[in-house]
Amino acid sequence: MKTLPVAVQVYSVREDAEKDFAGTMKKLKEIGYDGVELAGLYGLSPKEVKDAIEAAGLVALSAHVPFRDLVADMEGVVSQYEEIGVKFIAIPYLMEEDRPGTDKFQENVKLFEEIGRVCKAYGIQTLYHNHDFEFVKMPDGRYALDYIYDTIPADLLQTEVDTCWVNVAGEDPAAYVRKYTGRAPVVHLKDFYKEGKPGNMYQLIGTDVEEQESHGFFEFRPVGSGMQDFPSILQASLDAGAQWVVVEQDQSNGRTPMEAVTMSREYLKSQGW
Repeated sequence: MKTLPVAVQVYSVREDAEKDFAGTMKKLKEIGYDGVELAGLYGLSPKEVKDAIEAAGLVALSAHVPFRDLVADMEGVVSQYEEIGVKFIAIPYLMEEDRPGTDKFQENVKLFEEIGRVCKAYGIQTLYHNHDFEFVKMPDGRYALDYIYDTIPADLLQTEVDTCWVNVAGEDPAAYVRKYTGRAPVVHLKDFYKEGKPGNMYQLIGTDVEEQESHGFFEFRPVGSGMQDFPSILQASLDAGAQWVVVEQDQSNGRTPMEAVTMSREYLKSQGW
């Protein structure tokens, strides 16, 4: 069976990485991960980050870099990640004032393209990592997420489909990955359990936002222990021509973060990955 290499988003084990980045990289390799996706540099220089990842035998696949950090200093920020050697930089999240439905959104899409051009000049591919708030309809009926990809050329912006948030938005994650066949080099594997309409979802990913009144329950779970149909998502990733899959779990819920990412990797191994 054909499979893809498996990376882990370092945000999943952020406290471990903050205390001992090099040791955390070695543990992730021991668990069976092939690469990492960064979420910050943990007070280290780009060279120190690169050396620690390489010493562990991992690939520095990609990095989530805050949108506003990129806008503030595109060349400076991107050059740091070029030094680390990442293949991809993902725009990871939009604050409420930057999202679809706001006055800034159309201007932000132009900035996404500008970021894409700067990254391309440094040999890095820009990705967009979705949540569920991009699944609001534009005036012409398209989802805002599709509008982004329709507006920006594929060589400047590709997808990092977060399969959890696609599901939360009410769409089929496997179908959405396939929709972007040829434009989906990295697919985020994230599992969850929810009931009703919870109001705490964005607090759980570590953002300081005012949540809506909760009418339900939501928690992140290790891959394979929640509501996602991962056999179909993994097959869709292969069908879409993905190069990597990335495990992410924002909160570990009663386990240590390392236990949670170990469970995710063990589940994927049980599926032959």
